[in-house]
Amino acid sequence: MRSAATAAALTLTLVLTATPAAAGESRPLRVMSLDQCGDQYALALAPDAELALSPRADDPDSWMREAAAGRRRVRPTLESAIGFQPNVVLRYWGGDARLLARLEQSGVRVVDIEDATDFEGVRRNIRTAAATLGAQPRGDALIARMDVRLREAAPRPATPERSALYVTAGGFTAGRGTLTDAILGAAGLTNLVTNPGFVPVSVERIVLWRPARFVLGFFDQSRGDWRGPGRHPAVRAATQDRVVARLPAASLTCPAWFAADAAAMLRAAG
Repeated sequence: MRSAATAAALTLTLVLTATPAAAGESRPLRVMSLDQCGDQYALALAPDAELALSPRADDPDSWMREAAAGRRRVRPTLESAIGFQPNVVLRYWGGDARLLARLEQSGVRVVDIEDATDFEGVRRNIRTAAATLGAQPRGDALIARMDVRLREAAPRPATPERSALYVTAGGFTAGRGTLTDAILGAAGLTNLVTNPGFVPVSVERIVLWRPARFVLGFFDQSRGDWRGPGRHPAVRAATQDRVVARLPAASLTCPAWFAADAAAMLRAAG
């Protein structure tokens, strides 16, 4: 039984490592994405490649959902990788341990999109993915676009007088060391949450605290967290006439260049 398993594993590795030269053919770059964040990078940096995107590539919270139309979509499994034979794999959180281990063993180039906590981290993500895909000019263009949006977002620095509380439909907020905190700062807003990371915020705290400004996130997902604390009637009443902006989920789901668009939306909303 162990011999059969070993033989099967060897066969899978040989399939994954087969090259166009070995098969006597040439083919364009093949890029596989293991999650929705990888989809964004694949579509922006390698639109001319053969792409295998995740099942969520065209969901409403996908920033580049229109560009995903008509593209192949596959499940992030070892079997899908064997069938597609990618040259490069992009991932943020997707892929199980078995798939990732086999990709590493077979020499497929895997780009891990880091959980950026600021815009410099986003720039590193873009440069890393672009370099692996041989798409440096497209990467430079994305960074340049992001920097333009950031300049549009905050002509003046954040001040304590312009503070806000970020709240999601699921009842979470974001503190220091998060990209959301960087988005608020880029728009000239001071984050009222000083604790690190993403933490729950209760209905009671929102009602009793009731900051002067709120920034809402993920409220455009009508089916997501529809019974979450952020949608509680008391929260709705507390935030009435105090919402600076409602940021769409598509601008918040991935540490990518469009985080700058979220900052620009905040600025445009005043």
